[in-house]
Amino acid sequence: LKRKPSVFIHAMTRQRFDSLDALRGLAMVWMTAFHFVFDLNYYKLVTQDFYRDPFWTWQRTLIVSLFLLCAGMGQAIATAQGQSWPRFWRRWAQVAGAALLVSAGSWLVFPNSFIYFGVLHGLALMLIVVRLTARWGRWLWLLGALAIASKFIAESVLQTGALAQFADAMNSM
Repeated sequence: LKRKPSVFIHAMTRQRFDSLDALRGLAMVWMTAFHFVFDLNYYKLVTQDFYRDPFWTWQRTLIVSLFLLCAGMGQAIATAQGQSWPRFWRRWAQVAGAALLVSAGSWLVFPNSFIYFGVLHGLALMLIVVRLTARWGRWLWLLGALAIASKFIAESVLQTGALAQFADAMNSM
């Protein structure tokens, strides 16, 4: 049986979410400013410690979190509006294509430490996971708990389990 979309969802299909658009805009401006100063530091026009100074590490964390929040909200809205698979794949291709451009560009500039899996790569993967699990309802709580627990399980296995002897080798790759 095919269900008809509710009146609410039908009315949402034409609606823009100004608050979400503004949040996305803030994230882009903030990220641009962060990367601008990062580049100034790279070219030694300023001196900042982007890897240990809490001022910069917290900004990095907040910017990435804001991007992921906006992407998640956007995907939730798209799902509620009944986004078609072709439209989803078109949007996904844009994100995945941008991720590949980041990898190629960073490889050209930093061949020994290029970005092979960054925020956009993760976002492309997460978009597929979210799309495939969007209708799981309460089962998503279990999936989320398992995802969070997997970090602690892996850590324990690598420190005390059968794989402990391989932890140093895996970390040096």
